[in-house]
Amino acid sequence: MTEAPVEFSPEVARARAEGAPIVALESTIISHGFPWPQNLEMAARVETEVRAAGAVPATIAVLDGRIRVGLSAAQVEALAKGREVAKLSRADIAHCLATGGTGATTVAATMICARLAGIAVFATGGIGGVHKGAEDSFDISADLRELAQTPVTVVAAGAKAILDLPKTLEVLETLGVPVIAFGQDDFPAFWSRRSGLKAPLRADSAAEIAAAHRMRARLGLPGGQLVANPIPAPDEIPADTLAPLIARAQAEAAAQGVTGKAVTPFLLARLLEMTEGRSLQANTALVLNNARLGAAIAAALAGGG
Repeated sequence: MTEAPVEFSPEVARARAEGAPIVALESTIISHGFPWPQNLEMAARVETEVRAAGAVPATIAVLDGRIRVGLSAAQVEALAKGREVAKLSRADIAHCLATGGTGATTVAATMICARLAGIAVFATGGIGGVHKGAEDSFDISADLRELAQTPVTVVAAGAKAILDLPKTLEVLETLGVPVIAFGQDDFPAFWSRRSGLKAPLRADSAAEIAAAHRMRARLGLPGGQLVANPIPAPDEIPADTLAPLIARAQAEAAAQGVTGKAVTPFLLARLLEMTEGRSLQANTALVLNNARLGAAIAAALAGGG
């Protein structure tokens, strides 16, 4: 069988050869998660944060029919400026590769590529999950099933707060995905430190999370772990402040017939407007925070500690 078309940047290739810690980073957060030019600035800052924490960043995207693990500054800028960049998940990444296309990877697609690249840790903003009204729409992110089958530890600030968090946790439990809150018992809600929902598991150190990752491999268990890392306290937006704004944005999306992959970008854009930019500042802070923890976990795995 022909191997998957994966290409590594020189920095990532060296890190793999040396057994150095590597942290995978997604590219949809650049192409669809932040507006220009904040997306370019955020991408540079998160890579700098990973390096400062002792690991090598590996931003992942599909460019011209190849999986690129580690992007140049020019490649990141092209994604940040691109208007027709595909948003790739498990369902469409193979088609994009087969047709020589270009696309940014979501959480699910980044996990797939990280596994192919031998990278065990992936830091992102927030995972997708069960959308509100999913009992009628069946709108459930592929991220959840990916966590159940692809052995990558994913560091996120919980699931995006625009989702149905209780149902998201129920689906993760059904799929057998470990959900580990970092340093607290409450499941974080993206821009907010607490959702009011108890996380199934808790860890207080990167070493604990690395040990659990290794133990799952020893047991032969499929899938990864979700590490729910709360946004730093000075940067959070309280859940009770956000709730009415999220409800309003969701009502607007329904009224305008926004569905499928377009829902999340629409809601995030409306919340950016309604919070007068505060959600973007919080989003940046939580991504950087997750990058730091991801680097610590990757270092613990690489060091055997």
